[in-house]
Amino acid sequence: MVQKLLGNLPKGFVFVLSAPAGTGKTTLVRMLSQEFPCIYESVSCTTRSPRKGEVEGKDYYFLSREEFEEKIRHGDFLEYAEVFGYYYGTSQSFVLKQQEMGMHVFLVIDTQGALQLKKKQFPAVYVFLSPPSLEELKERLIRRKTESMEAIHKRLSWAEAEMNMLANYDYHIVNDDLNQAYSVLRSIVIAEEHRVSQITNGD
Repeated sequence: MVQKLLGNLPKGFVFVLSAPAGTGKTTLVRMLSQEFPCIYESVSCTTRSPRKGEVEGKDYYFLSREEFEEKIRHGDFLEYAEVFGYYYGTSQSFVLKQQEMGMHVFLVIDTQGALQLKKKQFPAVYVFLSPPSLEELKERLIRRKTESMEAIHKRLSWAEAEMNMLANYDYHIVNDDLNQAYSVLRSIVIAEEHRVSQITNGD
């Protein structure tokens, strides 16, 4: 049987990808899932309202605050965090189910959620994606036209704090050029699947 570039293991890995809003993390993961069928982007739950064009079950599962807090009480989340007044969380059963199907699951989550998983010693590959600069990030957020300037300034302040968490991650990618950033992320995922310790643990 000819070995594939990706998708050879009976149990998939978890990749945690964190980045400030507007850095391109979702775009990169979707590029990866389009090339490799074994890549699955975990769909987070959130209490914020859908933005224009967002689809239930594809972008997020949109919950009321009461529904989200009920799930917290039942221990349904692998990790969760409150960011800018809204909850975001990852369903534990959902992730484990995808792994058992041989899928590599990407958790696109902020640094709060990533650090929760690290404290739990949750087995994952941690990747941080940075913008070329905070000034460039500001321009990207303005071009998105989804938030007020006040909200953008809050995001920039939070982005600076997130970038100070870099030492907690295994890999760092600067998204100065989308195709180059994609090549680096793609290489990381392929290398991790073929790492001897991963293959041994995967069996």
